[in-house]
Amino acid sequence: MSRPSSTGPSASKPCSKPPPPQHAPSPAAPPAAATISAAGPGSAAVPAAAAVISGPGGGGGGGGGGGGAGPVSPQHHELTSLFECPVCFDYVLPPILQCQAGHLVCNQCRQKLSCCPTCRGALTPSIRNLAMEKVASAVLFPCKYATTGCSLTLHHTEKPEHEDICEYRPYSCPCPGASCKWQGSLEAVMSHLMHAHKSITTLQGEDIVFLATDINLPGAVDWVMMQSCFGHHFMLVLEKQEKYEGHQQFFAIVLLIGTRKQAENFAYRLELNGNRRRLTWEATPRSIHDGVAAAILNSDCLVFDTAIAHLFADNGNLGINVTISTCCP
Repeated sequence: MSRPSSTGPSASKPCSKPPPPQHAPSPAAPPAAATISAAGPGSAAVPAAAAVISGPGGGGGGGGGGGGAGPVSPQHHELTSLFECPVCFDYVLPPILQCQAGHLVCNQCRQKLSCCPTCRGALTPSIRNLAMEKVASAVLFPCKYATTGCSLTLHHTEKPEHEDICEYRPYSCPCPGASCKWQGSLEAVMSHLMHAHKSITTLQGEDIVFLATDINLPGAVDWVMMQSCFGHHFMLVLEKQEKYEGHQQFFAIVLLIGTRKQAENFAYRLELNGNRRRLTWEATPRSIHDGVAAAILNSDCLVFDTAIAHLFADNGNLGINVTISTCCP
């Protein structure tokens, strides 16, 4: 589904730009507030107009099943080096195919080649190297992110799954949508957001109001803002998606600009309040390593449809109270 604009709280403003932070009328110390204009995606449904839903939240670790950690011996390194692909320098893992002269190349690179990169001989017909496959099954291979800090060695069958969730893999831009392809270290994420996504509003404090404007815009839309408290930055995302034809849904979630381990130290609460109704979601924030899509896929976020959104909206604008708290060790 196409999006009306790139991500960001006011990246294709359907109306006036966000007003400055405001205060909700309350006798107690009021939370900060910001108006967020629509930008880009979101989906799942909460049936009741007044319900309290609690969830564990959070993301999984980056373990590797039967693998190990620790220094690799020179002999082990010499053995695994025999499996290095001469094109991409990743490991050639089963099923292992060779050229007619016995040279190896990984399956991903083989599909792009017309001849052997080592001897320029023919790659067809396909010849399995069963002996090397048996050796590969007895060897533990380093994670592909070993150079950035991962010390795990894994059986070749466990390697792809671990690398998909490895804590040492590069971080992608956490903004929803597919327009930004940036990747880098965790330390560089905030710098990237400040320079490439300047339209994102940041509010200080553990208790704020996230005000999304023009929620009736058609199509897939996102609203994004940042919240800074407890020495960390959190990304607040509201997405509207049409997950099922003719049925639009909203998804609201908080992500920590940090690791999964750091996210476990916090909890967040999202609350819709108005017209003598209240809808609340409490959970552990996800790390930006997990991303918004994984939370939506698992419905691990505040989910409600357009009918519920209209119960709490005021002239097409929806305010969500966001509270971040620390968890006791």
